[in-house]
Amino acid sequence: MKKIVLTGGGTAGHVTPHFALLPYFKEQGWDVHYIGTADGIERELMGEQLPYYPISAGKLRRYFDLKNLSDPFRVVKGVFQAYQVLRKLRPNVVFSKGGFVSVPVTIAARFLGIPVVLHESDLTPGLANKLSLPFARELCLTFPDSLSYLKGKGIVTGTPIRSELVQGSRSEGLRLCKFHEGLPVLLVMGGSLGAGIFNRIIRDHLDTLTKDYQIIHLCGQGNLDAKIKHSRYFQIEYAKEELPHLLAAADMVMSRAGANSIFELLALAKPHVLVPLSRQASRGDQILNAQSFARQGFSLVIPEEELDIERLQKSLRELQLRREEFIQAMKSSQAKDGTENVLRVIEQQISR
Repeated sequence: MKKIVLTGGGTAGHVTPHFALLPYFKEQGWDVHYIGTADGIERELMGEQLPYYPISAGKLRRYFDLKNLSDPFRVVKGVFQAYQVLRKLRPNVVFSKGGFVSVPVTIAARFLGIPVVLHESDLTPGLANKLSLPFARELCLTFPDSLSYLKGKGIVTGTPIRSELVQGSRSEGLRLCKFHEGLPVLLVMGGSLGAGIFNRIIRDHLDTLTKDYQIIHLCGQGNLDAKIKHSRYFQIEYAKEELPHLLAAADMVMSRAGANSIFELLALAKPHVLVPLSRQASRGDQILNAQSFARQGFSLVIPEEELDIERLQKSLRELQLRREEFIQAMKSSQAKDGTENVLRVIEQQISR
């Protein structure tokens, strides 16, 4: 029986692509395990799905923080913990989606001679994958442009897309929200942790926006506003099994520009406007992701610093006017689903 250990965490984006691979592993009879942190979102998402092994991990910060002095010791502790887990499990391969928890796992796997496959969703490699790359056999990339940042190292596979996302029911999505046909549905997605600026602009201008749209608002954990009661507004912290239906119900989407989210929108050919995280709040990867999608004719983009109600309304109107143009551009893309490509790379590492 083939055995694989999955790892990655910190945000849902470092976890959800695993769900696209799990049906294949289960169908082929693989023994699948997961290494993550004790209290990260990866445990919430994967802890009941697979045998789960928590380890210590230090956050990898690009800015000064006193915790930068102590977190390296947590990484070292995590390496020892991951080593013990991997030595016991003896998997054929480790597949890592990045995030700070993945670094101890990839280092420990190298010590044990276990092949590691990394996957980078964003256009530029994250710090965790940069640190893990010397210990890995292969790095799967989502964007062809990424090769220029890695001096040609890596293989372009695209990103795995969960098959259930394309199986949503519009009527079920409308029923969940108590919405109706006849008025466009706008889905607002701020990521698993939410986006404060999205939450503010939608709620501050709810009366204005709901004149033209029914709004599904994925507001992030702990961000529900129980005071808001509106027949054209449905809020939910984080959608799991409901997500395919909510996506099916949406006529257009407002989203951050994390690679997993935008490639899901690409696979579904959903007209969308992207508001990437600013460079003040990130390393700028979402800005590059959004620019790439805009160049290919998939997306409208609003810089976070320029987001206000007037700019948002203008972009939403443009989405409606150019709806078919965006849909056809996305449907013609060859990079809609990288699931088979990633699985092929994993299989190749086992057969070497």
